[in-house]
Amino acid sequence: MRIAVFGCGYVGLVTAACLAETGNQVIGVDVDQDRVACLNNGIVPIYEPGLEELIRSALVTQRIFFTSDVAAAVIHADLVFIAVGTPPAADGAADLSAVIAAAAEIGRNMTRPLTVVVKSTVPVGTTERVRGVIGRHLSRPLAFDVAFNPEFLKEGSAVEDFKKPDRIVIGVAGEGGEKRLRMLYAPFNRNRNKLLVMDVASAELTKYAANAMLATRISFMNEMANIAEKTGADIERVRLGIGSDPRIGYSFIYPGPGFGGSCFPKDLAALKSMAMEHGYQPRMIEAVQEINERQKMRLYERLAEHFSGRLENKTIALWGLAYKPNTADMRQAPSRVLLEALWAAGATVRAHDPKAADEARRIYGTRDDLELCSDPYHAAQGADALVIVTEWKCYWSPDFERLSELLTQAVIFDGRNLYDRAMMSVQGWTYYSIGRPLVVSGSSIPVNLRRAVG
Repeated sequence: MRIAVFGCGYVGLVTAACLAETGNQVIGVDVDQDRVACLNNGIVPIYEPGLEELIRSALVTQRIFFTSDVAAAVIHADLVFIAVGTPPAADGAADLSAVIAAAAEIGRNMTRPLTVVVKSTVPVGTTERVRGVIGRHLSRPLAFDVAFNPEFLKEGSAVEDFKKPDRIVIGVAGEGGEKRLRMLYAPFNRNRNKLLVMDVASAELTKYAANAMLATRISFMNEMANIAEKTGADIERVRLGIGSDPRIGYSFIYPGPGFGGSCFPKDLAALKSMAMEHGYQPRMIEAVQEINERQKMRLYERLAEHFSGRLENKTIALWGLAYKPNTADMRQAPSRVLLEALWAAGATVRAHDPKAADEARRIYGTRDDLELCSDPYHAAQGADALVIVTEWKCYWSPDFERLSELLTQAVIFDGRNLYDRAMMSVQGWTYYSIGRPLVVSGSSIPVNLRRAVG
């Protein structure tokens, strides 16, 4: 097929690259001419494993091209994807201005019947709104189909998620759009039928519901972890105990410093706003948001407690800036809350991240209380404590003997529960983790007994 993808951000690029790989002729459209120029030279502005290789291969075989020429893209296409951003507005609602602007451009430049597919995450009713906008901007009457096709891509594994989807949701109002999308996704739907065809409104809500459910599982486990710390239980044993129930499973029940990224926080806020607009107060969604924001402060609170509230002039080593491994994305990242709290308390941070250092520089610029290190051990040198925020593989098996020599005291705050408590005890570490009893210099002490032994 001949395809145009409006929006060369995260979703748009993955969609364009993966569809080009299966033989389609794809044009990516973006208003940012510098981005377009970089992409046509094989320079991908985001880090996602496998994406740059796909785009470069498609450029060589001329299956993909990037442009800011909307008219050329629409004239080229049989099928147009809208994959532009829907950032949160001041009130948390999804900002649909880019979606509406894309729809208007498509309508103005449409010269023959097309199928227009909304792939951006949008509130219920938006796809029908897109249909109306396109219709109003047509220069002459033309038949066209509009569909909604949400993405379920995880940053860090988005290319594989697209190639091997567990489901392909399509919201349609007519047979023409369904037929074209069935043909388009046939290469990704061969070993079993993964297509779920439904009405447009249900498809739009499905995307929000999926992210809300996953976010709820994370906040639930963080709530359990906090209870475990108070009672002396070990949340990792609890996790195994409940995960073995097939009705629950092991996915998304890892405790940590809270979730971030471009999807969960934004989509929860948009879902809440949409519910409120329809006269319903989503109390569970509000609780998930509240727990998550509180959890992002948990590592700082434990640091402040350990140092008796005196963090001024302390140097803290921080491993991990991205909100999750295999991405450079720091949007809503727990590391940002920790960094800013430490700076406010007068501490200096020496940070390492395999991919997100440039993003940290873009966000924070140059400052005396932040050193971005190219090596995790360099970050630890002379620091008063080590904090692990992101579970990059390079942090899973460090040289603990070397670390203890580099740090001024052998103390680790592990926000991802990477290490075995018994091993840390034997090696003489003071070891804080999430939802597990504290290890203090060779002995395991429940958090609720900390003051008694202090």
